[in-house]
Amino acid sequence: MKKIVLALSGGVDSAIAAHLLQQQGYQVYGLNLVTWGDDDQREGVQEIADNLGFPVGFLDIRRSFREQVIQPFIQAYQDGLTPSPCVFCNRQVKWSLILQKADQIGAEFVSTGHYARLKRSETGLTEVWKAADLAKDQSYVLTFLTQSMLSRTLLPLGEYNKPQIRELAANLGLAVSSRPDSQDLCFLACSDYRDFLREYSDQPFLPGPIYHVDGRLLGQHQGLAFYTIGQRKGLPSATEALYVVEKRTEDNRLIVGFLKDLGADTFTINQVNWISGQEVPAATRVEVKIRYKALPVEATVEPQKDGRILVRADKLLRDITPGQIAAFYQGDRLLGGGVIE
Repeated sequence: MKKIVLALSGGVDSAIAAHLLQQQGYQVYGLNLVTWGDDDQREGVQEIADNLGFPVGFLDIRRSFREQVIQPFIQAYQDGLTPSPCVFCNRQVKWSLILQKADQIGAEFVSTGHYARLKRSETGLTEVWKAADLAKDQSYVLTFLTQSMLSRTLLPLGEYNKPQIRELAANLGLAVSSRPDSQDLCFLACSDYRDFLREYSDQPFLPGPIYHVDGRLLGQHQGLAFYTIGQRKGLPSATEALYVVEKRTEDNRLIVGFLKDLGADTFTINQVNWISGQEVPAATRVEVKIRYKALPVEATVEPQKDGRILVRADKLLRDITPGQIAAFYQGDRLLGGGVIE
């Protein structure tokens, strides 16, 4: 029987991932990563493992998680960016650790409860495809995984929708079958990211002026980190709704404007990762997603000599946000992506 290491969070998705892997004949070893706060989730994780009959280990990575995920998250906001920590965490933390555990126990494969599909191409590459249930698709957060990681990965939930997963859990008598889905970053615990920044940042967030795009001074902001491109909430009143258009870190100015002032159809990305491991050699037609929940938009990506990618969208995009991930697709297949500059 082949061994497999499963990242076991304690939620219904990873629980049913374990069950499905067992049904496929794998000997499951669960690994729970204690990333933030206390380890009060331990009891629920252990209950899942006991009910389904597989061993589980607990790995306290709070110190390294703070260094590799939390501190860059805070620093990005200090630098005027809006980060996507889950994408980097998957590559730098989660997959690295479950693969490490797999090597320790002689397991060939690793797994998670992500909703996405993996396909092996005729050339031997592992391709990432959107989940069958597009409403739950999580392929976007796998944008930075490499072939060495993907070639050893199984994602058993890719063909299912969430009601089916909950029904399976209920039929198995698992208490997590009715637990609400997590809606936030794992370390936010349903709090607002602004409150998190105030509590954990070592640097103060400096107030500054709010200017209209036409040069008028409209008021004061509470710190650029507390705003994101396209935001409406918390801005001065005007004859029309105002939106955040730009965050200027060089002079600590928040630039706002009306809806017509927002958006662009070209932008660049850096830190590019191609799922195939091979760069796109020339201008290529794709669909681009500029946020996790954004609708894909047709675009052309053009490789630049310095390794960056120029993206030319076919329509105006109103929420192009530096620090977020732009993910490129052809149909349901994820090609790769990078960080918006």
